[in-house]
Amino acid sequence: MSRRSGILEFAVLGLLRESPMHGYELRKRLNTSLGVFRAFSYGTLYPCLKALVANGWLIEETGDAPEGAPAAALTGRRAKIVYRLTASGKEHFEELLAHSGPDAWEDEHFGVRFAFFGQTSRDVRMRVLEGRRSRLEERLERMRTSLARTRERLDDYTLELQRHGMESVEREVRWLNELIESERAGRDQRAPGSAEQGKKDQSGDTGGLPRHRGGSRPDPSDDTTT
Repeated sequence: MSRRSGILEFAVLGLLRESPMHGYELRKRLNTSLGVFRAFSYGTLYPCLKALVANGWLIEETGDAPEGAPAAALTGRRAKIVYRLTASGKEHFEELLAHSGPDAWEDEHFGVRFAFFGQTSRDVRMRVLEGRRSRLEERLERMRTSLARTRERLDDYTLELQRHGMESVEREVRWLNELIESERAGRDQRAPGSAEQGKKDQSGDTGGLPRHRGGSRPDPSDDTTT
């Protein structure tokens, strides 16, 4: 499975965990809620859905066509199928949520993973955030080294573009620092060993996101940091 199809599978399972959806509605949510999927087609989505059904992670049910769907999307049986997460599909998605390895820190994957942080345990959130920050700090160091080495050979516009890229990475690092600080503060504010705390950690309780302190938060799905 390619990395692209793997993150699509993760996103589809995560959205269907919230509620069953028609293919049209699911594609609309992927387009509007998860920026990395802004430009993808039914030709990409339906093979993914069929594979998830074949694996037993989704089931297909017949239902009414979603309100507002374009006429072209409503022809044939496909438009009337509702996709529902199975028990094994939910279990598989929870396994994916628990993953915090290097691929979860990459640009495309991080944006989608972050979108489902509300369903992710605190410890996994921390590992993903810290991994993402480490990855960006390494990238920033490489960019600074490269700029120092080539500055004299760059024209003003290329130099400005390089600076813009560095500022974008620096801005995301500051944002990650705020998130990590907030996660740690939320954990420290709760009594250790509390039964209620254990339940909240398992359910993905956020402990409160940091208050915005000026400027614009970077969109985790924004590819300007590549």
